[in-house]
Amino acid sequence: MGWHRELLIGFDLETTGTDPSEARIVTGAVIEVRGGRALGRREWLADPGVEIPADAVAVHGISNERAAAEGRPADQVADAIAEVLTGYWRTGVPVVAYNAAFDLSLLSAELRRHGLPSLSERLGGREPAPVVDPYTIDRWADRYRRGKRNLEAVCAEYGVPLDSAHDASADALAAARLAGAIADRHPKIAALGPAELHRSQIEWYAAWAADFQDFLRRKGDPQAVVDGTWPLRAPADERVV
Repeated sequence: MGWHRELLIGFDLETTGTDPSEARIVTGAVIEVRGGRALGRREWLADPGVEIPADAVAVHGISNERAAAEGRPADQVADAIAEVLTGYWRTGVPVVAYNAAFDLSLLSAELRRHGLPSLSERLGGREPAPVVDPYTIDRWADRYRRGKRNLEAVCAEYGVPLDSAHDASADALAAARLAGAIADRHPKIAALGPAELHRSQIEWYAAWAADFQDFLRRKGDPQAVVDGTWPLRAPADERVV
């Protein structure tokens, strides 16, 4: 039947910014999906402990006032999301996140910031897996397609509804449905088991990053560096340069 017809866990964060090492969680969602149908969901609203910039508010619609009044403490939200995700990984269920390197690296930075156990520590020392990233898979499976590769554009390409972009629940559900749609279109993706697909995405992401880095350097930025680590980047102060 293929991994994409079994239980998938859609995951998404909306945040205070675009740097996963510095941004904070504002909202998060984890949705159980099977065959494209949502079975259950968990949602979080955090008080990030810092001001949410106006441009971030414009994207996800969560004001500083609402986050402060209704949000749970940031450490509690990060801990709860990590426990839910690692619970699925312990049983081998794939977690689907669009551009997973952003969301998982940001979650990991939050855990570290608050002195909480890392995802790996919660998994007895092994890395979080399996992860399914439709962004990475689509970019490999349809490499030469022109146009944007953000969630809205790729959902449109595969006919996946996305009713409220930048809402964590809507994005998490769309990511899981998109993973299934990509596997339906590309049988070579559907044929891979979750563990093999995870390993393949590590290679695909690294190859894309190397190509993009070469492109940037040829275009006049000789010092350009594109991190090819997937799905979880090391903290900035631990990276080898």
